[in-house]
Amino acid sequence: MTDLPLRRYTDLPSLIYLLSKRKITLLNPQSWDDKNDSRYLEIYRKRKNLESVLALCFSQSEETYHHWRVFAPGPAGVCIRFDRAALLNAVEDNILVTCRPVKYLTVPDIKKSAPKIATLPFLKRRAFEPENEFRMVYASVGEEMATLDIDIPLSCVKRVTLSPWMHDALSADVKTVLKTIRGCSGLEVVRSTLISNDQWQKHGEKAV
Repeated sequence: MTDLPLRRYTDLPSLIYLLSKRKITLLNPQSWDDKNDSRYLEIYRKRKNLESVLALCFSQSEETYHHWRVFAPGPAGVCIRFDRAALLNAVEDNILVTCRPVKYLTVPDIKKSAPKIATLPFLKRRAFEPENEFRMVYASVGEEMATLDIDIPLSCVKRVTLSPWMHDALSADVKTVLKTIRGCSGLEVVRSTLISNDQWQKHGEKAV
C-alpha cells in the first residue's frame, strides 16, 4: 500500500470539531455537487437494500488550486493532512466502513463494460481524475443515519494548512487558537502560499 498522506479539504468549524472531539465524520453524499457521483452511491444503496450509505473523501495529491477552490473555498477553508496508515488503522475495526481509492472512467468505458455494483461508490468520471481521490464509505443494512462519527487519535493529524485566502493578519491568531485545543499545542499549523509565494515572486524578479 502507498504511504502517501491523505488530505481532507474542509472548513474551520469542521476542523475544530475534529480536533476537539477526536472524530472524523462521514456524511450523506446526496448533497454533493457532482450528481453523477451521488447517483452512483444511491444506486448502490438501493441495489444492496441498505438503509444508509455515508462517505468521506480525501485527496492523495499535493495541494492544487482546484482542491482549494472547489472543496475549501474562501478564507475559512483548511486542509488537514493525515498519516494514511494511522488513519486507516483507526477505522479498520468498523467492519461497515470500506476504504479504497477512486477509479476514474469515461462514458465509453462504462458503455463497454457495465460496472459491478460493489464498485459504484468508488467510480467517478475521468474529468475528475486530477483530484486523485481516496474514499471511506459506510454501508448499513439496519440503521438510517445522516452522519457517522469515528474516533481517531490526534496523532493521525500531521499538519493543518490554512486557506491561501486567509489574511496574514488573521492567520497568526487562528494558529494560536487551534493550538489551545487540548492536545494540539504541538500541532503544525501553516498558511498556504499557493497563490502568493514570496520565493516564487522573487525568482521572477531575476528573469534575464
